[in-house]
This record gives sequence, C-alpha cells and structure tokens, in this order.
Amino acid sequence: MAETDTTSGVVTVEKVRGRSTITRCFFRYPLKLILPKKVGSSQVDAVWIYALSYGGGIVSGDQISCKISVGDGCTASVTTQASTKVYKSVDSKCSEQVLEAIIGNEAFLALIPDPVTCFSTARYYQKQNFRIVSGSNLVVVDWITSGRYQSGERWDFTSYKSTNCIYLDNDRPIFIDSVLLEQSLICDIAERMQCYQVIAMVILLGPKLKNLQNQIKEEVKKMMTVKLRPPTTNFGRHAKSEAQHDRLVPDLIASCSTFGPQGIGSVIRVTATTTEAVYAFLRTHLSSLEMFLGAPPYCQSGI
Repeated sequence: MAETDTTSGVVTVEKVRGRSTITRCFFRYPLKLILPKKVGSSQVDAVWIYALSYGGGIVSGDQISCKISVGDGCTASVTTQASTKVYKSVDSKCSEQVLEAIIGNEAFLALIPDPVTCFSTARYYQKQNFRIVSGSNLVVVDWITSGRYQSGERWDFTSYKSTNCIYLDNDRPIFIDSVLLEQSLICDIAERMQCYQVIAMVILLGPKLKNLQNQIKEEVKKMMTVKLRPPTTNFGRHAKSEAQHDRLVPDLIASCSTFGPQGIGSVIRVTATTTEAVYAFLRTHLSSLEMFLGAPPYCQSGI
C-alpha cells in the first residue's frame, strides 16, 4: 500500500518464515506508530501496533490518514496506550482520522483502541473502511466518552462523527454505521445522554469468531434480562418507586445483533454511566481473543 502526500501512516503485515511479520511501517506527524517486540505469548502468531499522537492528543485541524494491510493467514492487533484526546477546536477547525484496512483470507485484524475523549468545543470526524473476503476475521472496538467529566466537561464538545464501513470482496457493502453527536439549540448532547458517560460499539466478524459471537449474544441477553427485570418489592410505595427508578436507569445497557450474509458478523452496542464499566465489559467478553492475539485486550486498561 503506497503512501500519498496526505497519508500519515502505512503498515503491511505479511508471512515471513511462517510468522506474521511487519514488512513495512511508515508514519509521519501527527501520527506515531510503535511496534513492540513482545506483548503476549511468543507461541501465538500475532503482531501488535500502538498508534499514538505527538503531544498526547489530536490538535484542532489535524488530519490523520492510515492504511493497514494484513496478508493471508496473518494476525495483527492495533491499539493505543491511553484514550485518544481531541483538543478544543480553534477557529471551528475539525480534527479528522481516516483508516483504510485490507484483511486477507484467514487473516485476523483486531482494532482495539482506548476511547476517544473530546475536550470542550472540540470537532472530530473519524472514518474507518475495512475490506474483507469471506475468510477474513475482524474485531473493531469504537467508543467515545463524554469528555473530561471529572473536570466538569460532560458532552461539551461541538460535534463528533464516527463512520465504520465493511466491504466484502472489495466493493460489496455489508455493514455501514455512523454515529453523529452534535450540539443543538433545542436539546444539547448532555441532555439527550442523561446520566450516561460512554457510548461503545464492538464488531465481531469472521469464521474464527463465530463461537465468540454466539457466546456474547447469549451473555448479553442474560445480562440485560437481569438488569431490566421488573422489581419485586413489598416495602411500600416509596421503596417501589425507588426500585423502579433504579431499574429504569441501569449502569450499563447492551444489545447484540447480526449482519451480513449468513450472519457473518455481530455488532454489540453498549452505553454506560462510567468508563470503567465499559472497560470491565470489554475485558470480560473479549478475553478469549488471547488465543489469537497472545494477550487479552484491555487487560491493564481502566483498572
């Protein structure tokens, strides 16, 4: 994958002597890529890539474009070292990130970053395109927090848009999803989000992940049955009212649905009152990815 004048990074993963190997890595400001020699078990055939921004975050007007190619039979994990901070907008400039990924036959790409955290007045746009074949395997975690809510900034950014597209056999769209959050004179984002501080989406796709898809679907169903179960209390009207309020405002809400031909993929959507709750959800439900990646996702994050 050749870089252009606007490309910030290029990563190519290919088989070398039977092992997944990064055969090409190019990056330039404002993107920085770190390739650790060892993240998990050396017995697992996987490479890890850490994506960072100079200065600890994305500055107003930054434009980042990255291309990743995972060759046939290879495994790669792309993550971050901390949340992706998007600093406040200057002169109404929008910060942008675009990812183009190609996943080969029997290849595995896990995109498992920490959340995006937009500062007050920030404007942010993100687009991620994934091109797969029927034997490709893909995990995508895409999520955003309300901002620096411990400092009083709660859904205080100006706009946020994230689009994820998956194309089968290069040009057949099987999944297109877009999340748009923007301030309104009628109703601001914080009012719409009520007590919730995080929105997350998890995509699981491919034959290697079919068992995990079925497992998570059942686990989410059981979890939400408990969280949304009507209260059974005989402690009077006041206690019943409080119990109903607690039931109507669970700390975490999740749903799961399938997409694509023969239900090739699953999408899990999560919202929660704390970032830590989502980290715990991801650690629990994605822990079995250790067998493919050599280390469990988010094992040290949010603790």
